[in-house]
Amino acid sequence: MAKSDEEVHQQCMQRFIKLANEMKEEGVDNRVVSSGLMTASAVYAIYTMAGNDGLLAPEGVDKVTEAYREQLEQVQLAKRERQQKRSVWG
Repeated sequence: MAKSDEEVHQQCMQRFIKLANEMKEEGVDNRVVSSGLMTASAVYAIYTMAGNDGLLAPEGVDKVTEAYREQLEQVQLAKRERQQKRSVWG
């Protein structure tokens, strides 16, 4: 059975987190790991939208920025929901 996009997304996310944790265990500061992941994400987002040598127009930068904002908001919402469940059950 083929995996859904959501399943593949979760697996990709877990692989990135695992790699980030490995870097942290090697002594790389969390802020440096986070910054490196964000830079890699930006490079790949530009590649995805404009190709290897392409540049984003200002509208493209806005689209990527909004997509990143939406991801941050989704993560924050999920964390809030987990905390609320813990406080009810805890």
